[in-house]
Amino acid sequence: MKATSLINTITSLVEQKVPIFLWGAPGIGKSSIVKQVADERGISFIDLRLALMDPTDLKGIPFYDKESHTALWAPPAFLPKEGEGILFLDELNSAPPSVQASAYQLILDRKVGEYELPDRWAIVAAGNREGDRGVTYRMPSPLANRFVHLEMEVNVDDWRFWAYSKEIDERIISYISYRSEHLFTFDSKSDVKSFATPRSWEYVNKILKSTISDELLLDTLSGAIGRDVAVSFLSFTKVMNRLPDIQNILTSASGEYSDEVDVLYALSTGLVSAYLKDKSEESLENLLTYTLDLKSEFAVMIVQDLQRNGVDMQNSAVFKEWVRKFAFLLH
Repeated sequence: MKATSLINTITSLVEQKVPIFLWGAPGIGKSSIVKQVADERGISFIDLRLALMDPTDLKGIPFYDKESHTALWAPPAFLPKEGEGILFLDELNSAPPSVQASAYQLILDRKVGEYELPDRWAIVAAGNREGDRGVTYRMPSPLANRFVHLEMEVNVDDWRFWAYSKEIDERIISYISYRSEHLFTFDSKSDVKSFATPRSWEYVNKILKSTISDELLLDTLSGAIGRDVAVSFLSFTKVMNRLPDIQNILTSASGEYSDEVDVLYALSTGLVSAYLKDKSEESLENLLTYTLDLKSEFAVMIVQDLQRNGVDMQNSAVFKEWVRKFAFLLH
């Protein structure tokens, strides 16, 4: 299931307090998706990494109660006591069986030891698949049966929409648009330590914004996304020198056109990024006018990216002309 579908599904299930288990390969943004659902609903979010916990971390520590002459459990301070939110149990199937047993009671009964989960809190868990070479323990069938299981897939269109919204470096968005297979290069059969994932491309974005020298850039990027992808990415970034003046296109609707595919991918992303950073009716009209003579698939890609980012073009006279020219490609 792709990210946009997952967000809608998780939102609906969280409203009904149905426990969810989100499966997926490492580095594809499982925790980010759940955090986004909480943020959009305006509710709290607590992220517990169960693989780092002991059983008593969830159940609490026993203490002697003088009045009742019994041993009670002091619940941990990090568990919610009020309000509304999502309790996210990350790496659940990577946790030792003894920790899973404590989590099982929390999921089954919404309580563990002396602690009871507030009514307005939902439980979402996540973990890597058993074939992903991570440390995993087979989940007991009774525990697995307490979840609705959803599997997250990597979707380039969803990632590009996210990347625009987070102002990821346009060179990265352009490259992934051009070489979509390099968004996620994880191979469970390979022993390579560095590979490209949505998470590692976010690291690349931070590396590009850092003060690291050009001499060290290739080795540093290789440590995030692997040597082959890093070499390919840096080679692609050189096409930025061959782009027409993007600001001139947005201010006057005029600019050179190219037949080179890599240049067109970079140009399309550059135009969308530049417009989203400084929106105006005039620049939108100029951008649409310029796309009328652009290669059709790239004209459509630009308009679809704008629409995904909430740009309304229905009142634009140029957009009506654009639809007449390219409508056959939208079906």
